[in-house]
Amino acid sequence: MSDSATIIVLLTITVIILSVVIVVLLGAVTVLLLRLNKIAKNIESISNNVAEATSWFSPAKLISTIVSAFRN
Repeated sequence: MSDSATIIVLLTITVIILSVVIVVLLGAVTVLLLRLNKIAKNIESISNNVAEATSWFSPAKLISTIVSAFRN
């Protein structure tokens, strides 16, 4: 093999390895983003539940619920 053929083979191997690494990194970033999206949805659900629960601490909400329960 001549020197130029060896250089071409080594460069080809390097490009293939770098391509595989880039694809693996993109896959890892995608999985990470999907997990973060799932966590964000869970946090949003929890914050909605907390907001709904704290609305019951309001005296106006509590009294209006009691009054509407007795009216029915």
